[in-house]
Amino acid sequence: MTGRDLGVPELSLVVLVGVSGSGKSTFAARAFEPFEVLSSDFCRGLVSNDENSQAATKDAFEVLHYIAGKRLAAGRLTVVDATNVQRDARAHLVALARQHDVLPVAIVLDVPEKVCAARNAARPDRDYGAAVIRRQSSQLRKSLRGLKREGFRKVHILTDPAEIETAVIVRERLLTD
Repeated sequence: MTGRDLGVPELSLVVLVGVSGSGKSTFAARAFEPFEVLSSDFCRGLVSNDENSQAATKDAFEVLHYIAGKRLAAGRLTVVDATNVQRDARAHLVALARQHDVLPVAIVLDVPEKVCAARNAARPDRDYGAAVIRRQSSQLRKSLRGLKREGFRKVHILTDPAEIETAVIVRERLLTD
């Protein structure tokens, strides 16, 4: 089965957007090189020894934004693996992309709530309740139409788990190359 091609500029800031359990980390691990992906969970672990510590979120995102800035300054494609369902979270990332003269790209994994809830229930390290999934899903719904207006140059929306599994990143040369 051939997947859908997702065009991504070779030098860009790719922002994954999706509810917890939508498959962002799995997708990122399959579609991008390991050092290209910056995970908010990993950054939480760096600052608190616990990837699930919500108390460490502020510090974790300071670390993530710092590393992303260093990668972009070095001319490296950078992928942010976090829920990014809130406009404020995405605004920081769009501003970071602009600061480094790179294009921000959104890849949205818009998976049904039931799928996300089942995946989270199967993860022993996650004890998110259905209310968290519902809230994140609501925030995602409110965001979908406005992503281009927020500054994302490209927006790819994937809605089916099979589509996500087979999607292929196609790196596009910049017009200046």
